[in-house]
Amino acid sequence: MTHEVRTVTPGPKLGTVRAQDGTVLQPPEDWELVPPGDAALTRRIKQDGPTWTVQEKHGRRVFSQGVWAPKHVVVRVRKALGKQRATPEYARKKEADRRRRDRDEKEYQGEFEEAVRIFLRFHTNHDALEKRLAQAVAAHATPVGSGTVARTRRISVEDRAEAAVIAWLRHQTTLYDRMDIPRVKGKRREVRRALARGSRELLSAYRRPEPIPSPCPLAQALDRAAQEGGTPGPEAPSKRTYPKRLPPGFDGDFFLSALVIAFTLANG
Repeated sequence: MTHEVRTVTPGPKLGTVRAQDGTVLQPPEDWELVPPGDAALTRRIKQDGPTWTVQEKHGRRVFSQGVWAPKHVVVRVRKALGKQRATPEYARKKEADRRRRDRDEKEYQGEFEEAVRIFLRFHTNHDALEKRLAQAVAAHATPVGSGTVARTRRISVEDRAEAAVIAWLRHQTTLYDRMDIPRVKGKRREVRRALARGSRELLSAYRRPEPIPSPCPLAQALDRAAQEGGTPGPEAPSKRTYPKRLPPGFDGDFFLSALVIAFTLANG
């Protein structure tokens, strides 16, 4: 059993794992858990012998919780990797890789910003606002590790751009981050869909040549995000005080009040 390569999940107790058939296993005493975070170390340990890879699923995403492997293998691989990383050649390679990643990320941010502008397609009378909004959405959604829809490769860049705009508007122009949504299956999705309909309706006004009544809700949201030093999402909401409960009997028509919320927030 210890000579097998396994993929397991965390066990019921510290230091245990659960096999795919549900069996609770205790790693051998001469094994140790290598925490996640060093991809090169993990890859080389897996190449060097039997391992148990611990994975845990949260929603649709699978997260690594580390790799169990024989201690002598871990020590040997760590020592060899440490020597390699101490060489000038390795330092030069790392610097070259960093520059390449920075270049790729800059190119992707530009590509994503352009995709956002294509989705927005504001009338030329609102071109400056379109550019500001595209820059704000791209800056928030594209950084590595942001965990946003812009980082997924499962959907096209066009669909990513649309989803990122709708998410930005949800967090910046509605009460979503302060809503105490009932823990009822489908309720959060219902709220999001209602707010998304409103966000699309709000955007449609900027696709027409008519002036936007003052104060402009998007301009107000952009100004507020800039003053707060970023684009707060669900983990970093605005510090304003809002009512926390949804209206009784919430349904899809709640978006009517969501539009009021957007314009109210725009007024500060």
